[in-house]
Amino acid sequence: LVNSKTLFVFVFQTGHTTGPSLNNDKLYKFAYSAEVYVDQVKASLQESAGYRISSGVDVNLLWRNPDNDDDQLIKVTIRDVQVENVNERPAAKNIFKGKSTEKIIGKEYLKALQRPIVLELVRGKVKNFYSYENEPAFTQNIKRGLASLFQLQLHSGTVSEVDISGKCNTTYHVRQDQVTKVKALDSCEIEKEGFTSHNQILDVGTKASSATIYVLEDSFIKSIKAEENYVFVLNSRRKTGAKIVSKQRLELKSVQAGPGLIAGKQVAGVIKTLDSSYVAVPLVAEPVKSECKKCPSLSEHWHSIREHMHPEKLSKAEAARSFLSFIQNIRKATKEEILQIIKSENKELLPQVVDAVTFAQTPASLEAILEFLDFKDSSTSVLQERFLYACGFASHPSEELLQSLTAKFKGEIANEEIRETVVIVMGALIRKLCDREGCKLPAVAEAKRLILNRLEKAKKDDNVRMYLLALKNALLPEAIPLLLKYAESEEGPISNLAATALQRYNPSVLTKEVKETMNRIYHQNRKVHEKTVRTTAAAIILNSNPSYMEVKNILLSIGELPLEMNKYMLSIIQDILHFEMPSSKTVRQVLKDMRAHNYDRFAKMGSSSAYSGYITRGPDVTSTYSLDILYSGSGILRRSNMNIQIFNRNAELHASQVVIEAQGLESIIAATPDEGEENLDSFAGMSAILFDVQLRPVTFFQGYGDLMSKMLSATGDPINVVKGLILLTDYSQEIQLQSGPRASTVFLGGLAIDISGGMEFSLWYRESKTNVKNRVAMFAAGNIEVDSFFVKTGMETTLEAETTLDFISTVQFSQYPFLVCMQMDRVESPFRRYVMKYESLPSGRRYTARRGKAELLAGNEYPLHQENSNMCKKVFGEKSDSSSNWF
Repeated sequence: LVNSKTLFVFVFQTGHTTGPSLNNDKLYKFAYSAEVYVDQVKASLQESAGYRISSGVDVNLLWRNPDNDDDQLIKVTIRDVQVENVNERPAAKNIFKGKSTEKIIGKEYLKALQRPIVLELVRGKVKNFYSYENEPAFTQNIKRGLASLFQLQLHSGTVSEVDISGKCNTTYHVRQDQVTKVKALDSCEIEKEGFTSHNQILDVGTKASSATIYVLEDSFIKSIKAEENYVFVLNSRRKTGAKIVSKQRLELKSVQAGPGLIAGKQVAGVIKTLDSSYVAVPLVAEPVKSECKKCPSLSEHWHSIREHMHPEKLSKAEAARSFLSFIQNIRKATKEEILQIIKSENKELLPQVVDAVTFAQTPASLEAILEFLDFKDSSTSVLQERFLYACGFASHPSEELLQSLTAKFKGEIANEEIRETVVIVMGALIRKLCDREGCKLPAVAEAKRLILNRLEKAKKDDNVRMYLLALKNALLPEAIPLLLKYAESEEGPISNLAATALQRYNPSVLTKEVKETMNRIYHQNRKVHEKTVRTTAAAIILNSNPSYMEVKNILLSIGELPLEMNKYMLSIIQDILHFEMPSSKTVRQVLKDMRAHNYDRFAKMGSSSAYSGYITRGPDVTSTYSLDILYSGSGILRRSNMNIQIFNRNAELHASQVVIEAQGLESIIAATPDEGEENLDSFAGMSAILFDVQLRPVTFFQGYGDLMSKMLSATGDPINVVKGLILLTDYSQEIQLQSGPRASTVFLGGLAIDISGGMEFSLWYRESKTNVKNRVAMFAAGNIEVDSFFVKTGMETTLEAETTLDFISTVQFSQYPFLVCMQMDRVESPFRRYVMKYESLPSGRRYTARRGKAELLAGNEYPLHQENSNMCKKVFGEKSDSSSNWF
């Protein structure tokens, strides 16, 4: 029997307005049914997986308090239990066919289920729930759900009351012979396990409702109909989701002569007289965990998926699927089981194992990986880096994780790049814990102090850069004054890094002082700044609700800037207008002034550009890309910046940013550096942000000697920026259904990702090329299961995709204005989705229904501005066939 909102028949005696009351010496006989359905959100219930439990229920009055008619004991007995399909099925698909209830539920469990319970009702509310000690939790929960239905209020209003679901806000609407009870399920206070994803876009949206309708006739409850609904959808794709519907019906069939009342003045005495084995137990459900009897061990599971985890297969959806299933199994494993796999695996597969173990985010998995990794040993730095990045992308990081990294940072670390990565990831964890109201946790406070204090004391540029990168992840409001100091007073890369860190803050937290400093940097009021810092300062101003005068001053500066910067700022303004960005209204107002808007200003030559566009526009999420490229006056790339943002009505996610920067290369082609850039060292490198986490930048070359050796030995092969497996969606919740069973919902979304980038440079052909390749395989799965211990029903919904996104920038600087062609392409991409529904018995008998759809999404070359298209025709029209021989 499942009871959540089942019905009870009570006679309301004259003068009783606080709750129902039964007549003496009567036995009320009910027919009860409880149904559970699991399916896709919009599917018809007639096609759903599920089951029905039906029974008879006998209710009679045992005792009424002689001093208070509203205090009474009633006995409730479940009998004649049947279990069957919720929808009619052919015999071959009916898992219950030929099985008696005793076989399905088990002899002892059925006996326990049919043992009576006793309730003390005071003014219509369950004051005490009496049952037998050591009864199986799942049968006890079914009875709790039944007992909860006795709570009935005969006047309208909202109250806080305790039932099987916990302490919940419940609203009663009373109208003539009908009472409607609506429970606010999101208000229920009950102990439950679970977690959600860090970013709302990657998370799961939920809706829950509960309503019970009591129909009264001639002072009796004639019927009760109850319905409870839970809906789960992926926020990023709301078509992917599931629902659980639980329905109960209780109908009065007859009223017969029943046993008489038990004499007594106190409840305790009456209970003892009835059966001394009865004890008062809580009405709130107790957790029930089913043991998996035929599940493979962690080692067996790993060996079944191992072949899909080889590095060369990581851009396939099967790798992401295997990764997610491995995480789920690690979460059930002990530290010793996890270590056994880590210690026995080879070097090729170990990085993928480290990814999964770290993303499992359990105390056992953290202990295992920290015991295995030795940060004093530089030979395992690849594994250390994979561990650290998995920590940075953690969906629900713990205080213990941050504590562990802080301890590692204070200790000995053999590899300097790993030391830098540790503190950068600490910044990401600080932000995630602060976002979940954990800013005052001791470990967070300690990590914040460490980063801020050490930055103020840092003397070497490398150390300053390391702590600035950590702050770029942490986004602490208290770090803003420090970032302003470094942005305005330092030189080159340090100044630029501080400015880009400020650019990541939400404009709402940027103070007046920030905007004043950015204006001074852009207009060079105090000192000369290089172009990259000035353009970042302008971007911050234009993205922070700029005033009319701020926009006007920026527009008036165009024409007075270094050659390529003129063209770049002009492109930024045009992009704001084209893409209808928040500041576009102010820009349009300023452009009405002919001093700011004239041909001389808007006809500046150059090859730098900025452009934004849509990748997808949908009802659930929208994704945009932005590409901007800034050149030096001599035609050498200064900075290329590609961003992908995903947002919906409530949240935003910086999915990726790849920035390639170069400086000090003018001497190679005997060109003159731009103002403020005369003393910059030769340098080229790449910096990436992935899913809101700044990664450690990668250097292509540093210094003139390094540059020449790389040019002479260049192969054109891309440098890997990030490669691995990432857990994006990580949602797990346990739900207590009102009727007694427990439901579990797990949504996991994983990404196998490979981002690489390269910069090729040809003196002979006076041509340079940058290439950023993003190869991605995605797999998401939602598992919903209702477990009644003796029968399970559930559904799995999955979707998977594989794609590659290329961004190529080709520059020919044999003439001025030099020729620049930007290309952004997405290759043809397979996209598959499947739904599987099932019903199963512990014996192994199972019904499964599957449905799926596969399609091929056409490749796409994303349209940039017309000027770029014209330039590409020239570049590829003029290139000789031999120009691919680089050096």
